[in-house]
Amino acid sequence: MDAAVEDAPERLNLDIDGWEGPLDVLLTLARNQKVDLKAISILQLVEQYLHFVNEARSLKLELAADYLVMAAWLAYLKSALLLPRDPEVEPSPEELALRLQLRLERLNAMREAGARLIARDTLGRDVFRRGAPEGLRTVRQAKWEAEIYDLIAAYGRVSARTRPVMHIVAVRPVMTLDEAIERVSAMIGKAVDWSTIESFLPPEATGPYRKSALASSFVAALELARQGRLEMQQKSAFAPLYLRAGA
Repeated sequence: MDAAVEDAPERLNLDIDGWEGPLDVLLTLARNQKVDLKAISILQLVEQYLHFVNEARSLKLELAADYLVMAAWLAYLKSALLLPRDPEVEPSPEELALRLQLRLERLNAMREAGARLIARDTLGRDVFRRGAPEGLRTVRQAKWEAEIYDLIAAYGRVSARTRPVMHIVAVRPVMTLDEAIERVSAMIGKAVDWSTIESFLPPEATGPYRKSALASSFVAALELARQGRLEMQQKSAFAPLYLRAGA
């Protein structure tokens, strides 16, 4: 890069009739109507801009593009002052100039943010990782939340598991199968005709003992029928069961 490029200015300063100073300041004052645009020579503005571009295009091409937009908007604002204004045209030149200024400020902020990101330290070049990184220790602390019902239910479950279980078998009067076979065998020889199975039960059989005697007598009758010592008869389902001695 030669010396002419190194000495090229990065800010467009104008020296024209009606204004002497930076172009961006002129645009701001023109938008706020604090400078007379009618006294600004657009021809001199264009000539000085072209001279600026010839000196700075190899150094800051994007900067020259920004100033081109500014100069174009100044020309547009001056033309809006010289020509009759159409009330139906929206937005107005002042609003367009304000939009331009906001966009340029946003662009400048983006460039500055990009420059700051590029200038940050690079891992592996400016900063380095530790040779033996330490792990992070996780500390866990339990936080219990329970209501009175939960506490009572938990206590009941633990108490039920640890409480000794005592099983007591109730003594009930029953007739064993051997007793039933002996009684039915003794009574079947006396029964000549068909007799219901209830007639073979003991006279004192009542309540739970009667149910046990009936069940044992029925099993005894089946066993004696298998041996051929008695016969069984039932006319229909759930009808009375009759017994008699075998032929």
